[in-house]
Amino acid sequence: MKRRSVLSALPTFDEDDDALQVVIETPKGSHNKYDYNPGADCFELAKVLPEGMTFPYDFGLIPSTLGDDGDPLDILVLLDFPVIAGCLLKVRLIGAIQAKQKDRGESWERNDRLIAVAEHAHSHENINQLRDLQPRLLQELKDFFVEYNKLDGKKFKPLRDCDAKHATKLVRRGIQKFKKAS
Repeated sequence: MKRRSVLSALPTFDEDDDALQVVIETPKGSHNKYDYNPGADCFELAKVLPEGMTFPYDFGLIPSTLGDDGDPLDILVLLDFPVIAGCLLKVRLIGAIQAKQKDRGESWERNDRLIAVAEHAHSHENINQLRDLQPRLLQELKDFFVEYNKLDGKKFKPLRDCDAKHATKLVRRGIQKFKKAS
């Protein structure tokens, strides 16, 4: 029997319809942050957020990609209700928050947050670009990532927003980095 790939090495795009595939690590509304551990092929608890702070939407990774931080590309997925950690979703990119991140005593590195709408979303089905979001929502997402990183003594600095076309280029760049590292 052929062994299946671990989640982080699944195809980036679905073979049947070329939809972007995403693996959810942390569900919307969760106080717990989960990380996928490819060595163990399971999810592990990374941290517990303080009372009153939860993930605004499902948060996950884009398989077979690598960002400048050496991890799969991060993605926030708009969907009506949360899904479980490990759920594989088909999504359409609507843009990204291009950002840089810095650990204590380290130098800045890019750590963008791609944003997508799940294929099965009802309340977000007409959102195709970041500009289709309520203006306040995008700022709240940026604020979440700034505050989230402060919990670990990190700094997160949004640089600019980009559209779906540019976000797709970021994914393609992540695919190339993954292939070079493999």
